Formats: sequence, C-alpha cells, structure tokens
Amino acid sequence: MKKYTIQKAPFIVPTTDGKLIKEHFGNATDRNSDISIAHMIAPSGWSEPFQTPEFDEYTFIVKGKKQFIIDDEIVILEAGQSIKIDKNTRVQYSNPFDEVCEYLAICLPAFSINLVNREDE
Repeated sequence: MKKYTIQKAPFIVPTTDGKLIKEHFGNATDRNSDISIAHMIAPSGWSEPFQTPEFDEYTFIVKGKKQFIIDDEIVILEAGQSIKIDKNTRVQYSNPFDEVCEYLAICLPAFSINLVNREDE
C-alpha cells in the first residue's frame, strides 16, 4: 500500500467570476474535510463578497498582488509573501490590480461552501 498520493487531476471548481480554482486536496477532490489545498488564478478586477469562514485560511502569493480587507484593515500581499487568517474573521478578498494574481490557498479544516459564510453582495 502506497503511503503517498500524487494529485495529477485536481478538481476545477466551477466559477462565474473569472477566477480559476484547482483544488488539489479537499472536499471536492478526495473528500478530505480536514484540509484543502487549492491553486488559484485571480484575474485583474476580481473580488469576492465579505465572508466570515469557519476555517483558518493560509494564502501564499506566487505571482502578482492580492488585497485582503480584514475587519476594517486593508492588507496587500505581493509574490513571495504569505498570510494566515484565523477562522471566524470577517474578510474580503480581491485583486484590484492590473496584473493577474496567482496564489495557493490552504484551509484548515477544508474549504466548504457551508463553512465560508459569504455575505450577500
């Protein structure tokens, strides 16, 4: 029995906002509710509504920049930087910049639409 798993076919999450989401491990890919790891590409101008997730979310920026509004504070990360946002924190994610933002998102426990608590736009 192998003691590892190689992910060659991540689940591509359907979106309507132009963002590409490839979940490598998590609820959608391998039914793992403990952790999710996703590769994201957010186009220029992309944003999500405010949300208060019931999971810790770690973000590592690969290319470009990403804006976070955490409570009332604006935080901007650039390539090579990372952040951990504690669960039950109100946050809004966006890319108001000219270039595409590529990043990795890791959620503990795994991302679930039932745990994200997005606000109405």
